Amino acid sequence: MGSEGRSWSGAAAVGGGVEGEAAIAAVVAPAPGDVPASAASVDIALPLPEMTPRIIGICKELVRGWSSLDSSRFSIETVSGGITNMLLKVSAEDGKGNKSSVTVRLYGPNTDLVIDRKRELQAIPHLSAAGFGAQLLGTFENGMVQSFIYARTLTPSDMKEPRIAAEIAKEIRRFHQVDIPGSKEPQLWDDIFKFMKKASILEFEDKEKQKRYETISFRKIQDEVKELKVLWMLGAISFILFKEPLLFIFFLHHRRAHIHKDLSDLLHAPVVFSHNDLLSGNLMLNDLEEKLYFIDFEYGSYSYRGYDIANHFNEYAGYDCDYSLYPDKNSQYHFFRNYLQPDRPSEVQLQDLDALYVETNTYRLASHIYWALWALIQAKVSPIDFDYLGYFFLRYDEYKKQRESCLSLAESSLSALKNG
Repeated sequence: MGSEGRSWSGAAAVGGGVEGEAAIAAVVAPAPGDVPASAASVDIALPLPEMTPRIIGICKELVRGWSSLDSSRFSIETVSGGITNMLLKVSAEDGKGNKSSVTVRLYGPNTDLVIDRKRELQAIPHLSAAGFGAQLLGTFENGMVQSFIYARTLTPSDMKEPRIAAEIAKEIRRFHQVDIPGSKEPQLWDDIFKFMKKASILEFEDKEKQKRYETISFRKIQDEVKELKVLWMLGAISFILFKEPLLFIFFLHHRRAHIHKDLSDLLHAPVVFSHNDLLSGNLMLNDLEEKLYFIDFEYGSYSYRGYDIANHFNEYAGYDCDYSLYPDKNSQYHFFRNYLQPDRPSEVQLQDLDALYVETNTYRLASHIYWALWALIQAKVSPIDFDYLGYFFLRYDEYKKQRESCLSLAESSLSALKNG
């Protein structure tokens, strides 16, 4: 889906390059352990003019070098009003012809139900140090201040352009190599079950919404997720087959028995720090510098490599959710070559491409379930005028449509490995 919805949002804002009216001055970012925090908050329900004094005060408190500037030297403009956040560009002139800008992100109400802010804030400084996204300048009660990125937001059609797809693949590989302190346990299934618990006990005042909601079988969804939790590892089979053949045989014997132990612990499948929300709105490109940016790490966590890639592929569907745009096998292999060997993509072995293809397309299903359940929670708590309930059915219907083909792919892969 994309946390910031069918427009875009994130840790940075779109810019038009160099601004002509003043020289652009860089904002100095604090060291990761020295990021200032303010107890102040902003009422996001207020019109922007009424928010402005509060926002200026927060920026003067948090942004290094801005504390002594007169409030008249500030300007604020709305960059995006996404589905969960409001994004503002705040600029200040120092009186010497220099102008600098920052991004202020205001969290939407109830977003803590679907976003782990503590996890996000823990990751941002380390991702920033590795060259991802905007730099964290400070936090306040219901938002954060970050550096401003001068770049354009990609469109869904941009993502599948071969040159850009190759760069995205290389950046995802680099992203997956970042080490974030703390537990390295994958969070995907825990997050899905948390979403399910919240989504399964909702009540809607709107009778039509309630009627549609009551058609959902959460017991069936729960069973599906439990099965997926076992099936996901099919995509990683070739990764471990020759290292752990006895585990492979064990899996073949018990596959249909609904094993309730997470076999990922046994199979050592790739668990990496994942973005988990790489829709076009969270990808930015500075065309002059030919630099690609990943932004918005609200859903970032340690997760499965295949899930992060599959979730990105699902976003080829764009804002209209046209899943016929999901990349074909040739397009995926182009992506995988650049992911697996960025410097020598033509040298990637076919068996490695095949393994990642199965891994990724098995996780395609988990992505649909994740965002479907996310949408149900948003349908209840979000004040934004968006058909979240309809989005649930769209994603869940696509899950059901793709389920057999994805499982068939996994079964075919197992059969080939068994007979080969």
